[in-house]
Amino acid sequence: MNKSELIEHIARQADISKAAATRALEAMIGGVKTTLKKGGSVSIVGFGTFAVTKRAARTGRNPRTGDAIKIKSAKVPKFRPGKGLRDHLN
Repeated sequence: MNKSELIEHIARQADISKAAATRALEAMIGGVKTTLKKGGSVSIVGFGTFAVTKRAARTGRNPRTGDAIKIKSAKVPKFRPGKGLRDHLN
């Protein structure tokens, strides 16, 4: 499912226009991004938790030349599914 298909699904399920569904989805994504940028986490009970973790600096290999390269540390988003989502899938 891509973003436009998700918007259509939201519009159908909530009985709202596609424009309203687009605004709602964008607002939700924006809220998650803003919270993660500030270092917080977003928990949706029954679905899961979005959080930010720090990946340490490390040495990697250039696949073309085989030379060792330094890879900087980075903040990476993580998603941990909640019990409700795991139960639904199994």
